[in-house]
Amino acid sequence: MITLIQNGRLLDPASGHETVADLYLADGRIAGIGEAPAGHVADQTLDAAGLTVIPGLIDLAARLGEPGGEHKNKLQSELRAAVAGGVTTLCAMPDTHPALDEPGLVQMLRQRADGLGLAKVLPLGALTRGLAGSELTEFAKLRDAGCVSFSQADAPLADTRVLYRAMQYAATYGITLRLRPQDVRLASGGVAHDGQVATRLGLPAIPSVAETVAISTIVILMKDSGASVHLERVSTREGLEMIAAARNYGLKLTADVSINHVHLADIDIGYFDSNMRLSPPLRGVTDRDAIQHALLDGTISAICSDHSPVGNDDKLLPFGEAKPGASGLELLLPLVLAWAEQKRVPLAQALARITSGPAELLGLDAGRIAVGAPADLCLYDPHATWRVMPETLLSSGKHTPFVGMEMRGRVRHTLVGGRLAYTEPGAA
Repeated sequence: MITLIQNGRLLDPASGHETVADLYLADGRIAGIGEAPAGHVADQTLDAAGLTVIPGLIDLAARLGEPGGEHKNKLQSELRAAVAGGVTTLCAMPDTHPALDEPGLVQMLRQRADGLGLAKVLPLGALTRGLAGSELTEFAKLRDAGCVSFSQADAPLADTRVLYRAMQYAATYGITLRLRPQDVRLASGGVAHDGQVATRLGLPAIPSVAETVAISTIVILMKDSGASVHLERVSTREGLEMIAAARNYGLKLTADVSINHVHLADIDIGYFDSNMRLSPPLRGVTDRDAIQHALLDGTISAICSDHSPVGNDDKLLPFGEAKPGASGLELLLPLVLAWAEQKRVPLAQALARITSGPAELLGLDAGRIAVGAPADLCLYDPHATWRVMPETLLSSGKHTPFVGMEMRGRVRHTLVGGRLAYTEPGAA
């Protein structure tokens, strides 16, 4: 497919370069910017006047419910939600049923995803068999099957010996582990941040030290093993300070944060709003402010949606009984735009946290607008507003902390490998 995108505002977060120019696509890649390549005859033309053209979003954490999800069409619904949100590549968490601990399961997921022709799916392999926390999976075989890294998702890994062996194993093969920093015993039974809100509401608490004790253990084992580690969904100010110190020491340690934690704090729980039941829990206001600062100084390399669709049966319960999680694929872009506007963050710098930043972490040739780069693109209207309502979300999960809120920024087109994977209904 040969495509011409006309009159768009091209914004490349990787370089910060911005211009209004035509974009020429061929053979799944960007063939020209501003000037047509020789012999370029477009099969389709998209008028991007008034739209901003950016690299497709890269989401480091999304749950897709396959293989083995209870809803057989869930993969399709979640990948449709992804492209509707401008997400062209996403990492699939390994806590499926069964867990992604065998090469055949990984290959099945990739084949199903490829067959849908929507967003690209990068599987994360299970760190331990069945995510049970005791026996390591075969990293090398799972990597050959298509896994880009290995994670326990939210499953506990209480045995430090297993974690140490995993780091040694990963270091041998040059694999980066992805670890959720939470001490399972300190967090046991908790549902909210250990602060005034949890005390007032009488909710079992998860203290900040549940995260910092885990980070301390990880850092010590990294120093001994030489492993490379990416920390998933960091949530505390103290944890961020420890990460910055470890990076200054020279450790190969990176981190991401959920978009929910960029905007929200435990005070937003209100009167037991189960839409705010997340994992990790929403922390204090000082933690949220520290996260926003860490996104600017480079301590945090990426923002993820932490997309975890939850049905009514699991969410419409008392706060402490509700399942943690929220849908986020369709909200990632407008929420990043809102953060940039509210905190006066340069747009390119903000967008880098969902494009070139995660691309660099994953070692992908993606996340940039340049000749020769993959034609994974998001075309959005920066002025369009819309209200988040359950019926507006394509995801099978209709619960989000932002339900009822008005968003600015609407995806009009998403291209994956130069192919039009999504066009908003009614868009030209």
